[in-house]
Amino acid sequence: MRLARPLDPTPRRARAHRRVVQISAAVLALALAPAAAVAYPGGTPDYQTDVAPFCAGCHASRSEGALAGAPPERAAKETAANKHLALVRTGAKVQGGPGYDGLSEADRALLAKQIEALDAASTVKLEVPARVKAGETFTVKVTVTGGSGPVVGVGLTDTDQRWWARPAASAGWEVTAPPQIAGADGKPQTEWLAKRPEQAGRNVSWVNAATASDAAAGKWGGATVTWTLRAPATPGRRPLAAVYLYGTEKATPLGYVVDPKDPLQRKSIRGGFTGGSGRVLFSNVAQVDVQ
Repeated sequence: MRLARPLDPTPRRARAHRRVVQISAAVLALALAPAAAVAYPGGTPDYQTDVAPFCAGCHASRSEGALAGAPPERAAKETAANKHLALVRTGAKVQGGPGYDGLSEADRALLAKQIEALDAASTVKLEVPARVKAGETFTVKVTVTGGSGPVVGVGLTDTDQRWWARPAASAGWEVTAPPQIAGADGKPQTEWLAKRPEQAGRNVSWVNAATASDAAAGKWGGATVTWTLRAPATPGRRPLAAVYLYGTEKATPLGYVVDPKDPLQRKSIRGGFTGGSGRVLFSNVAQVDVQ
């Protein structure tokens, strides 16, 4: 004997609307889940290609100097002091992250101090010849220090302006070989770049480098990346700069939380995906004479 299915007294249109709302809520919950919050704070593991720093809207700049052309009030909002550290010190709640309201005032002050120490220790240096021959192949080295890890991003650009910089190829520099990545221990790192198909060419101007820092202990990581470039065929002065994208909050236990139910024990940074806890830092712009 089959039992009749109970009738749902809700009108069909209302039931459909309710279902849409339920699906939308589920999608939003997934977007705000801790797993999503570690996507970019863990580097760009799914993207092995050239990038430009304008995409790093979740990062803050160390100074307004990297935001030329922006209105003063807009540039000020993008600085680490205002976009990130002010939220830490005031115990702000954030979207998509644990927030800072769960920390005591003393812990928030300590977290801000540790992040400032990490920023002070985080540097990027570009080594490039002052002059090269037109069409010549040569190497440049970028050395970075600090950064919370587990990885940092390093790339070559044409200027030191966050919203204007383009990949180095726009200035005529051609990357002719896979970049050589090494950690602070000098050992080569190949895992990230190996994700890009070899037949597609691994001569990219952006990489992820594994590193780690401990802000509480005052221990700082670092990495070096060596690129092989070919100079433009036309003589003239050509610009070249390095960009360094790094995180801050994973360098101290005060800066993240771990869900004990997460089997991977991933670190969810307090600032979340859009909290400004990352940084964009440029080297000086080299003006290379192509002869």
